[in-house]
Amino acid sequence: MIQVVNRPALAAYLVLIALAPLAHAQPELTLTDSATRLVFENSPAGWRVRELSALRLPRSSSPNPSVSPSPALPIGTPNGRYTFLYSATAPDTKSLGPALTEFYDLSAEPKNGHIERDWLRATDPVALNVAGEARTFLPRDATRLRDGTLEFRHSDDVADLRAHYALDPQYPGDIRATLTLTAKRAGFFSLATPSLTTVAPADLTWAVVPGFFQGAKLERNLLLSYGYGQGLPDKPVVLRESTASTLASIITAKSGATLAVIAEPGTAADPWAADRDTRATWKLGLSHLNRAGELSPTLYHPVLGQHGSQLAAGESRTFRFRYSVRVGDWFSAHKHAVENIYRFPAALALREPRHSLTTRIRAQHRYVTDDRTSLWRVEEFEGVQIGAQSYFGAVVGAKERGDSIKNSDYGAMWMLAKLTGDPKLTRDRLPFARNFKLKQVQAEPGFFQGAAVGQYYLPKSKRFTEEWGDHVEPVALTYYALLDLGNILLFAPDDAKAKARFKLSAERLLTWQRPDGSWVTGYGRKTEKPVFTDLTDFRPTFYGLLVAYRILGDEKYLAAARRGADWLVAHAVQQGKFLGVCGDVRFLPDFATAQIAQALLDLHAATGDTKYRDAGIATARFYATSVYTHPIASTEPRTANKTKVAEWEINQAGLSFEHGGLMGSAVGRGPILLASHAGLFIRVHQLTGESLFRDLARSAAVAREAFVNPTNSVASYYWVNLNDGPGRFPHHAWWQIGWITDYLMSELALRSRDAVAFPRGFFTPKVGPHASYGFAPGKIHGEPAELSWGDVAIDDPAIDCLVARAVNGNRVYLLLMNEVGREKTITVTPDPRSLTGGKAAAFSSAKILGATNAPALTANAPLSLELPGYGLSVIALDYATP
Repeated sequence: MIQVVNRPALAAYLVLIALAPLAHAQPELTLTDSATRLVFENSPAGWRVRELSALRLPRSSSPNPSVSPSPALPIGTPNGRYTFLYSATAPDTKSLGPALTEFYDLSAEPKNGHIERDWLRATDPVALNVAGEARTFLPRDATRLRDGTLEFRHSDDVADLRAHYALDPQYPGDIRATLTLTAKRAGFFSLATPSLTTVAPADLTWAVVPGFFQGAKLERNLLLSYGYGQGLPDKPVVLRESTASTLASIITAKSGATLAVIAEPGTAADPWAADRDTRATWKLGLSHLNRAGELSPTLYHPVLGQHGSQLAAGESRTFRFRYSVRVGDWFSAHKHAVENIYRFPAALALREPRHSLTTRIRAQHRYVTDDRTSLWRVEEFEGVQIGAQSYFGAVVGAKERGDSIKNSDYGAMWMLAKLTGDPKLTRDRLPFARNFKLKQVQAEPGFFQGAAVGQYYLPKSKRFTEEWGDHVEPVALTYYALLDLGNILLFAPDDAKAKARFKLSAERLLTWQRPDGSWVTGYGRKTEKPVFTDLTDFRPTFYGLLVAYRILGDEKYLAAARRGADWLVAHAVQQGKFLGVCGDVRFLPDFATAQIAQALLDLHAATGDTKYRDAGIATARFYATSVYTHPIASTEPRTANKTKVAEWEINQAGLSFEHGGLMGSAVGRGPILLASHAGLFIRVHQLTGESLFRDLARSAAVAREAFVNPTNSVASYYWVNLNDGPGRFPHHAWWQIGWITDYLMSELALRSRDAVAFPRGFFTPKVGPHASYGFAPGKIHGEPAELSWGDVAIDDPAIDCLVARAVNGNRVYLLLMNEVGREKTITVTPDPRSLTGGKAAAFSSAKILGATNAPALTANAPLSLELPGYGLSVIALDYATP
C-alpha cells in the first residue's frame, strides 16, 4: 500500500528530532576544532568553563609525522560567568568624576570646552560601568544539540536568558555565540559577553580596544589611560562604537595565545543610516575588563539606557558575537576581525572612481594658484613681505576668525613648483612663503633662538603664535623649522640664508634634548619653563635631528637622533603610548603616531640598524587601529547632501581619524579624508608582505569622490562634512597634493618592484608621514629620470598617470596605474608639445618597458592598452629635437 506523506510536516518533525537535546547529566561539554578547545563542566555553582586553549597546528615539515602536535596554549584562568545589567529606571547621566582638575591645572591653559564636555560624558555611570544592577551567574541548564552546538539557559526574577554556542567551520578557532534575553519585568537591560576566561595582570602580554587604547599594564591615572590611550584603564569603562575603529576587544596572554571578542556585523549603529550622520547612536559597548574589573575582553549590547535597551515584560533582545581564539598576537586577531568578519578586502571590489587621483592634483594646482579661492595673502612683517593662506579655525590670541594665516606643506609647495615650472608658484608664492618661514624661526639670541615661535601669524597683532597657547614645543621646532626648511633645502641646496637658519634650529633641538634622549612637551614663552608637565613627549621629535644629519652631514646629529629614537622606542613604542600634536585638543594621540613609524623606518635606512625597522613596523601596526574598518560596505542606497549615492561611497571604513578615543574630533565629526598615512602603509606592505596595510591604503585613497568638492577638487577634512570642500582650511589643499603624490609614488615602487623609484624627502609637519618628491632624479628601469608635468588624455578615471623625463636623451615616460582590481582596456592620448616642454610636435617611437610580450605601439596615434587589476604600465616615448 502506498502511504501519502505530508512532506512539510515530516520535515518539521525531523528538525525537532535533530534539535532534541541529548542526555542532560553529562559532566562536561566540549567544543573543539583544529585551533581551539573550549570545555564546560557542570559544577555545584552551575556550568563553568574548565578549559579555554588555543591549539598549535602540527607542522607539516616535522621530521617525525607521528609526533603529536605541540601542547595547547591556555588563556588565563577559565571562568564562564555571565552578566547582564538591569535598571528599573533610566540610568543617570551626571558625571561621577574624577574631574579634569584632578589631573592638571585647567586655569593655566586656554579653555578647551569640548574636551571638558566629552570628559563629563565619558565619566557618567554608564560609561564608567557602575550603572544598574549587575546580575552575574553560571547557568544551571545546558544541552548539546544534535548538530553539535551547545545551549545554556538561566532564569531569575527579572529575565530569562538563553545562550547558544557553535564552532564556525569557515574559521577554525572562532566560536559563534548568540545571547537572547527575555524580560520578565519592564526596565532597561544590557547583555555582556560571558567571561570565558580572565587574565591576571601578571599574565598579560597585551590588550587592545582598537581606536581607544592598548598596552600591557593597567594604569591608575584615568586621564592618561582612558583619555590619552596611554596604558589600560584600571576601571571597566564602556566605550562607544562611534570611535572604536574595529568592533573587537582583544587580549594576548603570556602563553602566546590570544582571545578576541568580535561583534557580529550589524550589531553596532550604522554611521549613516539613511540621509544623515547617525554616529551618535550608541548600540555597542566595548571594554577590556568585565564588570567585576577582571581582564577579560567584553562587549555590551544593547548599552544600558541607550538605543534598544528598554524592554517591556515579555519583550526580547538578541546579541550576536564571536570569540576568536588563536596562537598569535593581537594584530593577527585584529586582522582576522577586519578581513574575515567585516570583509574589508571585498569592499575594494565595489570601488569605481569618477576622477583619477592625478586629475585631482591638476585641479588642486589650479585651486592653490588662484588667490581668491585659496585665500592667499601677503602681509608685511618687520619690513619683509610674508605670504600664507587665511585660516578661519580658532587660534588663541586672534582678534577674530580669519585673523591668522598659515602655510602647511612646504615640501608639496616646492615639489609642485619644480614639476610645473608655474610662475604663479615660483614667482608669486614661494618667495613669500620662504620669507614667512624665515621670520617664523627666531634668529635673535636667547632661549628660543632657532625655535619656531608659532604655527600661525596674526596680522592684526603682528606676531607669530601657537595654535592653542603661549608656548613653544620641541616637536614644533622639528616640524616648522627643520622639516620645512629641510624640504626647501632639498630643492634649493644653495639657499645660504635658509641653511643658516636651519643650523640654528638643529643646534637648538640638540640643546633641548635631555640626557636620556627625550624632550619636554613644551616651554612657556614668558617663563621659559616646562609646561604640560603631566604629559610626556611621545612624539617624533627626534626626527628633526635625522633631517639635520641629512642636510648638514654632521655625525653628531645622527648620534642624537639615535638617542632620541632609542628612548622613544623603549618608552612609547614598546608600551603603546603616544601623544598627538593638535594643541586645540591638548595633544590627544593623532597622526603623529604614523610619523613615528616613518621616522623610525627612515632612521633604519640611514643606519642599517634593524631595530628601527622593526619598531617602525610595530608602530604602523598600532596606527592601523586608527583606521575605521566597519561597517561592511554595500551598494545599498543612501542620500548625502540631497544626492543619491551608494553606501560604499560614503562608508567610513578605510579612513583614519584625526584623533579618536573619547575626546577627539572623531567623536563628533568622524574620520578625516586627509590620508597622509597611505604611502607609509604601502611601504610597510612592501617591507612585510602584510596585505592589510596595502588594502587600508587603497581604501583611503581611491574613489572617495563623495567627499571631494566638485568645484575645486579639494576634499573636505572631516567625514561628516561630505563634499563641502576645504571650508575654513584652504591650506589643506597642499597637504592633499602631498599625500596623494606620496601614495602614488609608493604604489609605483611597489608595483614595479622598485624598478621605478624616486628619492623621498622629509615628511610634512603635523598631519602625517607623506613626503615630497622631485628634488632629485630617480630611476626608471635603470635609467635616470626626473618627475615632470604634461598633458595626457585617458578615457578611464580609474587610471592614474604620472610623467617623467629622461635625464639623458629625449625620452618621456608615462607611468600608468590601474587603481581598481579589475582589468581595464584604455586609450591613452599624450600631448607631445606639453610633455616635451614645447621641444617636439610628435613622438618618434613608443614602447612598453619591463613587460614580456608587450604589444607594439604606434607613436603618434592614441595608445590602446590593457592594464590588469592594480597593474602598472611604463611607456617610453622618444622624440627628436631640431
